[in-house]
Amino acid sequence: MSEHIAIKRAYDEPATEDGKRILVDRLWPRGLSKERAHIDLWLKEVAPSSELRKWFGHEPEKFAEFRRRYTAELSAGQGQQALDQLAAIARQEPLTLVYAAHDSAHNNAAVLRELLSQVH
Repeated sequence: MSEHIAIKRAYDEPATEDGKRILVDRLWPRGLSKERAHIDLWLKEVAPSSELRKWFGHEPEKFAEFRRRYTAELSAGQGQQALDQLAAIARQEPLTLVYAAHDSAHNNAAVLRELLSQVH
């Protein structure tokens, strides 16, 4: 399943091989029109909490702890339901997790791709 899960910045050009494009941020990417984004689903419930996002501040040295806390947030309630929804989509078609962060390695979409690759 994981070979069909990509991550891509919201500001990068959409491509046909993206499959279903799901925005996994709580906030809409600044300055990006809905037409240009080509988002199929905006799944805010799978995004990190505002508190966690602000604490992390996209500082790479905090990423391991961010991953741990974010995974904990996703293990219950709406987060778990949203993660299950992503897994169901990924089983059916190619999936691109769309995010706005500048850092392509240290962001919530990278954590989500890891988690989804562990789901069987």
